[in-house]
Amino acid sequence: MVAPPDNDVLWARALHFRHNDGSPGLSGVSLGVGEGEILAIGGPRGSGKTTLLQCLSGLVPVAGGEVWFNSMPVHTMRPAARERLRRERFGWIDPAPVLVPELNVWENAALPLMLRGIARRPARATALEWLERLDIGDKARKHPGDLVHAERQRVCIARALAPAPSVLFADEPTAPLHRADRRHVLRTLTTAARSHGITVLLATADADTAALADRTVSLLDGRRVRTVHLPPVPGTAETEGRAACSLSV
Repeated sequence: MVAPPDNDVLWARALHFRHNDGSPGLSGVSLGVGEGEILAIGGPRGSGKTTLLQCLSGLVPVAGGEVWFNSMPVHTMRPAARERLRRERFGWIDPAPVLVPELNVWENAALPLMLRGIARRPARATALEWLERLDIGDKARKHPGDLVHAERQRVCIARALAPAPSVLFADEPTAPLHRADRRHVLRTLTTAARSHGITVLLATADADTAALADRTVSLLDGRRVRTVHLPPVPGTAETEGRAACSLSV
């Protein structure tokens, strides 16, 4: 077992994962993410983006390989230790908003803070700050059932950012939003991450979203690939566009 480079806050080597039906989810994926870096994980649906985020965050145990966070071996941690790590150091945004229906908007956004033992008043102040940044502050006393789908997702993003996690795992975070709203929300997320030194892993199949990251790692069928664009060949159907092939790296 080899310790990760000192400048990587999150590091993985030769990750392998199989789904419950036996199909491969990841096949030998390696990567490193620097502190405060925003890394886009690109690829089509089914390429392994969500699986990679789940393995890196310790949400699921890897079948093979290593995952390190700040020189701590996540891949050897017991389930309780991985859960504590996710609660105290990681944040997560799902593509579909999941909120506690009995709590109002600011209580949902403040929930991770209060679970850490932060008093109600400062937790509320922090939650309201993030809700305002995401243009949902006027809904602070409403309940999730009173919001439209896109508004609930903004609350989820505020909830993930409020505790200032060391690493934020964002799985298609703006998928429920209209295209006009996506850029504003993504810029809020990336600006906040940079100002707070939060490392972000952003899974997306959208090129415009990936362009906001510092760099992009691409997956295809559970493997890291680099896409090579080939020049069109005169006299063939490829003159209508550009051909591309994906090479494993």
